[in-house]
Amino acid sequence: MSAEDVRAGGGPARPAPDAPAAPRYTVQRLTSPGDVPPEVWDALTPADDPMWARGVFAAMERSAIGPDGYACLLVRRDGHPCAVLPLSAVSGLQLERVVGPRERRLLAPVARRLPRLTRVPMLFCGNFLGQGHVAGEGPLPAPVATALVREVLDFARGHRLGTVVFKDFAPEELDALRPALDDAGFFTAAGLPDTELTLGHRDFEEYLGSLPAKPRRNARSKIRKFRAHQGLRIEVLAEFGPLVPAMMELYQQVMDRADQTLDVLDEAFVRALADTGDVDQRLVACFDGDRLVGYLHCLFRGRGAVGTRIGLDYRLAHRARLYHNLHYAAIELAISRGCRHIRFAQTAYEPKREFGCELVEQSYAITHTRRLPRAVLRLLLPRALEAAREQALAPKS
Repeated sequence: MSAEDVRAGGGPARPAPDAPAAPRYTVQRLTSPGDVPPEVWDALTPADDPMWARGVFAAMERSAIGPDGYACLLVRRDGHPCAVLPLSAVSGLQLERVVGPRERRLLAPVARRLPRLTRVPMLFCGNFLGQGHVAGEGPLPAPVATALVREVLDFARGHRLGTVVFKDFAPEELDALRPALDDAGFFTAAGLPDTELTLGHRDFEEYLGSLPAKPRRNARSKIRKFRAHQGLRIEVLAEFGPLVPAMMELYQQVMDRADQTLDVLDEAFVRALADTGDVDQRLVACFDGDRLVGYLHCLFRGRGAVGTRIGLDYRLAHRARLYHNLHYAAIELAISRGCRHIRFAQTAYEPKREFGCELVEQSYAITHTRRLPRAVLRLLLPRALEAAREQALAPKS
């Protein structure tokens, strides 16, 4: 555990006799987000973002979803906690799992013959599973942001994590950190946007009525096609422990078809979410008789909701329109709970636009602790990420 002391004014000059003293900031390294006291975590993290619930981070640490280790930087102003930045360390990220289809084909022979060349040690700053933030009371003064970024890089060097990524930050949040990031050699690149549906409807029918004519007709058609399949039903479950093995089988079907798999949730993660007691969750589950054939796992916090992961039985998913109807049921559930918005994953943008979702822009800030790899990343990575983004957002024929 370490701490760095910095004055907000950034210099050693003493204040005038009658002037208030500049705030004193410290940046402390904790071994886990769980070391942040619960009341501090709840006060600093986004109140309406379920992915920032304390229990989500606890579940990450109890599972094997990608990172090998975790830490957290806690910023204090005059001893008072004012910001937190979680860190996730991945000792050997498999490049072929996070690039687009074209790049994956190029990497496949290398991954088979020389797998160590496609394993990259990385440090992710922010939320490994959700939108990134330096979560706190507001933008940090420039010298404090500089100290925070310096602590991030010291952690990366100390743990031999060459590549450092501020992951999925809103562009305006990176702008607030930009002087510190620029001075440390970071560059920015566009990431895949989130999808968010703004709510506020009285009920699901009012939501449907708010859609433009064509998406509204399509929604009603898909609902009719689902209902035409005798034996199919959708239930909302608060307790679903016995279903977890079946959920994992359906989730794997989706992952087998995914273009990118930075994080793959496991059974331990799903079970740990329930065990923490800190996560408000529901399973929107579709059954064919007694058999689970689809689900959308939904989390809630404050006035926000998120559909975290989906599982589908592709033997009937397309003809029964399972994907759409699970999302419609999640939207109806969020409306009934008074949510202001619901977010969905960074995939399948075309149907989510049809649901009425808006794109939430997100960016990466990236560097390497060594100069030559940093230059190579700066040359190649922004173009590769932009190509992957264009491919993901392009209308499907």
